[in-house]
Amino acid sequence: MIKKGILILLLMSSGIYTFSQYTGTDSTQSKARDQQYLDSSINYDELFQDFDYFMDSILTPHSYFMANLSLSNGYYNFDSKTNNTVEASKRLTYSPMLAYYHHSGFGFGMTGYILNENSKANFYQLALTPSFDFLKNKKFATGISITKYFSKGDLSFYNSPLQNEIYGYFTWRQSWFKPTVAACYGWGSRDEYQKREEIIQDIRLRRLGYTYINSTESIRDFSVSATLRHDFYWLDVLASNDYIRLSPGINFTAGTQKFGFNQSSSTYATIVRSRNNVLYSTDALYLDDQLDFQPLSIQFTIRPEYSIGRFFIQPQYALSYYFPGNEKKLSGLFSLNMGLIF
Repeated sequence: MIKKGILILLLMSSGIYTFSQYTGTDSTQSKARDQQYLDSSINYDELFQDFDYFMDSILTPHSYFMANLSLSNGYYNFDSKTNNTVEASKRLTYSPMLAYYHHSGFGFGMTGYILNENSKANFYQLALTPSFDFLKNKKFATGISITKYFSKGDLSFYNSPLQNEIYGYFTWRQSWFKPTVAACYGWGSRDEYQKREEIIQDIRLRRLGYTYINSTESIRDFSVSATLRHDFYWLDVLASNDYIRLSPGINFTAGTQKFGFNQSSSTYATIVRSRNNVLYSTDALYLDDQLDFQPLSIQFTIRPEYSIGRFFIQPQYALSYYFPGNEKKLSGLFSLNMGLIF
């Protein structure tokens, strides 16, 4: 896209220059402009080549370790013992992550989730994620991952009983807007459900005002999403080995909402590996008794990023419209990723 823009500017400039010669203009301004084109020191071939090398370095599979810390301020649903209701509260979450990705496509990540609760750090969940990404084709990227969650059982807030998730995605790289489609299937156990049964029923009461206990219900959820985004790049901004990337996007998610997935904050790895990352948080979470497929959210994201050498920093803001909500349908969420790739 940058090539096309520069070429268009060159063609327009050439046309202006040719027109001035054709009309016989011989002013000082015209001579100065002619001299500007003749003495231009911009090497466009080298510029195009540098950008090609930069994109190849991103798209070509390579092996690397990653240490990442994600900070986000999202909503959690706490069980109120005083009035038997569920109250949403915004809390700061820390998500440290260590991961290794091999150039063959195989990878493994370990992520912890720490909630700031009562001025204390509550390490409430650990996630282990083996994955495989096919990134050798420059036209598209696709991959699959399996996540196993290990959660504490005595939590004062709602945490999904889904312990296992399979996630797959497909991204088309060739278009200006990069479309991505993704699907996620999660399932859990009766033991995990029973630990959270009381708060699950309280959250379900939010929507219809009544609920029932289905002792034979399956512990599973399924969702699909579609995303459009575009990446803008600026190379060598403050140093010879840095860049700035700006990625606006829009995401639509639909699925079942019996238990809700283990909504986690975005990590840099999902961006590097071309996965579709969605920040999803609402203070009006609703769960359903039935396994109905329904629209869940539409989300607008803006994600700037600065990288220099091995270090990166990536803030992100997501504005979500939550369809099942009655009143509080619109919510915003900010997150910050930073870390090292080596």
